[in-house]
Amino acid sequence: MQRLARNGGTAELLRWLSGRADGWAGIAGSDGTVLSASGTVAPDVPQPPDVPRLVADGVRALAERGALAYSHDTGAHTALLFPLYADDRGAAPLLAVVTPRPVAAGLATLLADVLMPLSLCWETEAVERKRRRVDLAESRGREAVLHLLMTGQLSIARQVAGALRPRLPDPVRVCVVECPGGSRDEVARVCAEADGGRSWIVRCPVYARHLILVMPAEEAPEGTATDEAVAALVDHCVVGVSEQVPLADTATGYRQAFHALAVAREHPARHARFGLTPEPALVVGSAGRQWAEALLTPLLTHVPRRAQDPGSQELAATAASWLAFSSHATGHLKVHRNTLAARLKLIGELLGLDLHRLADQSALDLALRIRATPAPVCTPDPGEPTRTDTGGAAAPAHANGAAHDLDEVLRRPAVQEWAARQLAPMGGPAGPAAEETLRAWLGCEGRLGPTAAELGISVPGARKRLTRLETVLQRSLLRPPSARYDLWLALRAQEVKP
Repeated sequence: MQRLARNGGTAELLRWLSGRADGWAGIAGSDGTVLSASGTVAPDVPQPPDVPRLVADGVRALAERGALAYSHDTGAHTALLFPLYADDRGAAPLLAVVTPRPVAAGLATLLADVLMPLSLCWETEAVERKRRRVDLAESRGREAVLHLLMTGQLSIARQVAGALRPRLPDPVRVCVVECPGGSRDEVARVCAEADGGRSWIVRCPVYARHLILVMPAEEAPEGTATDEAVAALVDHCVVGVSEQVPLADTATGYRQAFHALAVAREHPARHARFGLTPEPALVVGSAGRQWAEALLTPLLTHVPRRAQDPGSQELAATAASWLAFSSHATGHLKVHRNTLAARLKLIGELLGLDLHRLADQSALDLALRIRATPAPVCTPDPGEPTRTDTGGAAAPAHANGAAHDLDEVLRRPAVQEWAARQLAPMGGPAGPAAEETLRAWLGCEGRLGPTAAELGISVPGARKRLTRLETVLQRSLLRPPSARYDLWLALRAQEVKP
C-alpha cells in the first residue's frame, strides 16, 4: 500500500483494491457522486448491479444512520463503504467497494487498513488540483492583461493587473523565450529567478513553446541581462528582446522581440536584441495619421445590428490579432475559425479591402499601428506647411485625410529613409538574389508554393532561401508575426519614390 501510494497515488491504490476484491473500487463524494473508480463488477455473475446507483444508495444510508461503515448485500454482490479520514466527517469522501459474494476473508480488514494511505493520497491530490486551478486562473489573468496591452487598452490593463504582482513597468522591453519541448513551466521559473521577479511572465496563448516577458526597460542593478542569463541557464532555449518601448506600445515590442527571436535561432549565443528603428508609425507624419484615420473610420464607427454581434473595438482587435498571428489568431482571441472568418469578411466589407491581398493587409496593418501609437514623435517634412484653425492651434495644411492615399504617405522623406534602412541589409554580395527572392515571395502573397514556382525551384529550396533571408534582414518572415508587411511597404516606397 505504501509503495503504491508513493508511486501511483489514488489511481494505483484503487486499481490494486479492485483486483484484490475481484470487483469495483472507487471514491464517492458525500452526495453519492462517483469521483474516481477502477475495475468492473465480475462479469461471470448474472445481472450485475448498477454500481453508481448502489453506491449512491449506500452513501445515503450511511449518512442517515450516522455509522462509521456500511455493508449492503444485493444477492450476488456486497457493497462496502468506509468514510475517508477528514476533519469534517460529514463532508468526507468515501471508499466504496462492490465485490461478489461471499466476501473474501480479510477484505474488510484490508479496506480498513488502506483508508489512511488512501486518505493522504486523496487529500494531497486535492491540494494539487486546487493549486493547478489557482495557477491556471493567474495564468489566464496575465494572458488577459497581455491581450489588453497588445490592443492598446492601457488603463484597463492596469486595473486588471492591480491584483497581481509585480506592477506593470513603464517603459518596457518585451522578451520572447522559445523553450525546449515540454519545459515551459520550468523555464518560467528560471526567468523569474534570473530577473529577480521584476518582469511580467505570460505563457504565450498562440505558440505552445513560447514565454512572453514584459520587463522593466532598465537593466537589473547587478548581474547579467535576463535574456543572456536565461539563454545560458537553459539548454536549447532561444531568446529575442525588443528595444525600449512605452508600455502602451507593448504590441510593437512584441513584434520586435519576435523578429529578434528569428535572428537568435541562428546565433551561437541563442539570444539577440532587435536593432532596426524606427517604427513606420513614427515617421508617417500628419499625412499618415490622416490617411489612417480616413481608412479606419468605417470600422471604428461601425455599430452592430444585434447586441451579440462584434462591435468596432472587437473588430479592430480581431484585425490586429489576425494580421499578427494569421490563422493562430483563433488561439489568441479564443474564437472558432468560422467566427474569425466571418469577422474578417465583415472587416473587409467595411473597409473596402480584399484581405486576401498582401497589399491591402499591409495597408490595414500600418493604419492600425498608426492608430495604436500614442502621440508619436513624427518626423516632419522639411518646410511642411501648417495652418491655424479657429482655436489658434497649428494644424496640417491638408485637413481631410481622404485626400492622402498610401502612396502619398510613402513618398515622405522620413518614410523613404525608413524604407531604405529596412532594405539596406540586402546591399551586400548576395543582394540581387536576396531581393529577387523577396520580391517573388511578396508578389506571390507570401505563399511558399507559388514562390517556388516563380523562382523555378522546389518548395524546400524556397523555404531555405527565405530562412537565409531572415538572417540577412534580421526579421521573421515565415512565422507570424512576420515582417512581410513592413517589407512590402518598403519595396512599395522605393517604387513610388519621387
